[in-house]
Amino acid sequence: MFEADTTEKTNRGTPSLDSQLVEEIQRHGEPMQRLANEVAKTLVGQQVLVHRLLVGLLTGGHLLIEGVPGLAKTTAVATLSKAIHANFQRLQFTPDLLPADLIGTQVYRPAQQEFVVQKGPIFANLILADEINRAPAKVQSALLEAMQDRQVTIGSETFPLPDPFLVMATQNPVEQEGTYPLPEAQMDRFMMKVVVDYPTRDEELEILSRMSRTRRVDEVVAVTTPEEIVRARDLVDQVFVDRRIAEYIVDLVMATRKCEAYGLPITQWIQFGASPRATINLTLAAKANAFLHRRAYVTPQDVKDIAMDVLRHRVMITYEAEAEEKTSEHIVQMILDAVAVP
Repeated sequence: MFEADTTEKTNRGTPSLDSQLVEEIQRHGEPMQRLANEVAKTLVGQQVLVHRLLVGLLTGGHLLIEGVPGLAKTTAVATLSKAIHANFQRLQFTPDLLPADLIGTQVYRPAQQEFVVQKGPIFANLILADEINRAPAKVQSALLEAMQDRQVTIGSETFPLPDPFLVMATQNPVEQEGTYPLPEAQMDRFMMKVVVDYPTRDEELEILSRMSRTRRVDEVVAVTTPEEIVRARDLVDQVFVDRRIAEYIVDLVMATRKCEAYGLPITQWIQFGASPRATINLTLAAKANAFLHRRAYVTPQDVKDIAMDVLRHRVMITYEAEAEEKTSEHIVQMILDAVAVP
């Protein structure tokens, strides 16, 4: 699925890289390839979604996956979890869900005459928050501390969450009755918002061939461990980002706030631009993309490949933009076209 990039290291802006680091990336990139191949046994197509799931694993960044029903969003996350020796919890978000159902609560035990903490299902490595926008704001806000600080406070005690910890949430963009829009603070805590599209004709034929039966054989086996993922994260941290690449990332984010400075007279369409968290997440995601292509350095294409998913949910548009049928994706694409590539 992911091919190693054989570009010479003498490219402009690329340093003389540590050969040991390159070898480590080549070796520890193999489990990610096995993981992608294992997911492909069940999931037909959706290469972009699988790639973004791996980026999330490698960076610890949470994912918001949006698409109409039936596009295998839940299947993709559940299959990924089965391919890892890790704890997995699927949480079906509903309007009557309570924060205690998610993070846990204190339970009184009469025999001991004391309160004890009963931990909730959020204490797992991989969390699937299915239809996250169906839960009320008080439940969504209960996720904020877990997603940002990797910890949960129950009563007067604070408990760390396991490592790795990753929230992958799904939402349906078309059925809005009985849903609660995610607050901006929570949207910003998702590293990426991935929009899932319909499969191609050939992919749909393959889906028909695999799935049109009353019984399905679960072929997915665990091919990697949380320890391998944590080790791969250490290598992602070491992927080199040239100064000009860093400036390019900052320019992309700044253009969402001060677009006229970059020759884009679209201020009337943008209510709020991306936060500094977008700069951090775009850099991490670009480094993970380079790692998946077995490179020890980031190229401008790594940034462009991932920028839409990192920025689309962080650019808040105005009513005027909606009236002119402009979306945040339109604005981000205009920025990508306008900002000079190093």
